[in-house]
Amino acid sequence: MPIRNRAIEKVANKSNVFVDRSAWIALFSRRDQHHVEADRIFRAMVDSKQQMITSNLVLAEIHRLFLHRAGTNAAVAALKKIEASRLVGIVFADFTHHQSAMIWLAKLLEYSITYADAVSFAIMEAAGCREALSYDRHFQIAGFKTL
Repeated sequence: MPIRNRAIEKVANKSNVFVDRSAWIALFSRRDQHHVEADRIFRAMVDSKQQMITSNLVLAEIHRLFLHRAGTNAAVAALKKIEASRLVGIVFADFTHHQSAMIWLAKLLEYSITYADAVSFAIMEAAGCREALSYDRHFQIAGFKTL
């Protein structure tokens, strides 16, 4: 249970950066078009001890993608690396996040926003987090700043 406790502690810190699936994938996949940039940004955040948050739904997306592209070992290794970082808090989506996500989906109905992204917006909103490390334009559409 220490991951959940760290996440709650970090969410109270308003200077968190939310890390989306696209950024994690860019970091872990050398073939990704954003890999070099993501690696540079992550290194800078680690050097400055920037607190980051992500969600269990983002982890589910990462796991699924790597499972099908690179196999079981790569999928589990990615999750373990994220979980092991003292700078990353994992927020587990709950019913309140779900309710807020449904509002986000209704508000952004004209865009192809995924439920996972809508939950990410809900988590960011609840945490007072205004910045996301993401290569997904939907974060900007929702009004968040992307790094």
